[in-house]
Amino acid sequence: MSRAAEALDATGGQREVLDALARSQTLPFRVVQRARALLLAADGVSNVEIAEMVGVSRPTVLGWRAEFIQRGLVDFGEVGKGRGRKPSIPAEKIAQVVDLTLHSKPEGHTHWSCRTMAKATGISSATVQRIWAARGLQPHRVATFKLSNDKRFEQKLTDVVGLYLNPPDKAAVLCTDEKSQIQALDRTQPSLPIKPGRAGTMTHDYKRNGTTTLFAALDVLTGKVIGQCLPRHRNGEFLKFLRTIDRQVPKGLAVHLILDNYATHNHPNVKAWLAKHPRFHLHFTPTSSSWLNLVERWFRDLTDKAIRRGVFRSVPELIAAIDEYLRVHRDDPQPFMWTATAEPILAKVRRGRATLEQVKSQN
Repeated sequence: MSRAAEALDATGGQREVLDALARSQTLPFRVVQRARALLLAADGVSNVEIAEMVGVSRPTVLGWRAEFIQRGLVDFGEVGKGRGRKPSIPAEKIAQVVDLTLHSKPEGHTHWSCRTMAKATGISSATVQRIWAARGLQPHRVATFKLSNDKRFEQKLTDVVGLYLNPPDKAAVLCTDEKSQIQALDRTQPSLPIKPGRAGTMTHDYKRNGTTTLFAALDVLTGKVIGQCLPRHRNGEFLKFLRTIDRQVPKGLAVHLILDNYATHNHPNVKAWLAKHPRFHLHFTPTSSSWLNLVERWFRDLTDKAIRRGVFRSVPELIAAIDEYLRVHRDDPQPFMWTATAEPILAKVRRGRATLEQVKSQN
């Protein structure tokens, strides 16, 4: 039996951390070994026995003990400078992959893939993937955007965001829009139900059985939605929906409608009706800024949960499904919380415009 060394002085908190590290299933094995060794040292086990139990040399145990006494758990498990496994990919090769990814395209392609980059640089596709992952590069993905050219963008944005963050007293703020041309689609063959090990199925092709247009107004405060399906989305249908809103919103409240600048919303017949109903106030979002209207977020939920996977043999069946979704939502409304102020949005738009101008000048 080897003579036991003096027990390592470790606090209760340090022992808890070491115990968690020693039991880890995801940390590097060297870190787990080191934590186990220090726990044994804190129990007074000799250095020789610790080395045998954790599978390292006695000098290694002595070094771990000395570093713990000097530094505690600071930078625990980090590999010292100049130690450890050396990089297998030369820095020049990494720089080449990054430069090609950012500033070029493979011949005949719109973007790089792991295989085309591997072929161009003489390394494996797995290595290319590691380089991209480490630097957050995803050439296979592309995000869409559209900067508004509305000359009154800042004024309209500030107006709408102000309604979200500071709604007026004794008023209903309603995000309003039309979801037009909703198709009643029937599948060409019956769908198969979900079962263990297999997703539900439906045919990729379909039969069109007509369309409807959903007019919807989302109450920003409560999350409730006033909805109405109509055959088309002309000014006559919009007027009909305005009358529906007028009936359902209590008479003592002003009505602030957030909507886009679609021609129907500015039709002379609509303006004449609004002149006779002064409690209605229209607030237009900037052009190409549908993201500013919260009802678009509700439309997305409607599509995902009630329409996209539906089978509708007629327009009435489609309308019935939409009405059912409206009823269920009305029983348990969930408002969407807008938190961004106008300033950071405007700053982001300015950066986007500056970047776009820079790209244009380079081309």
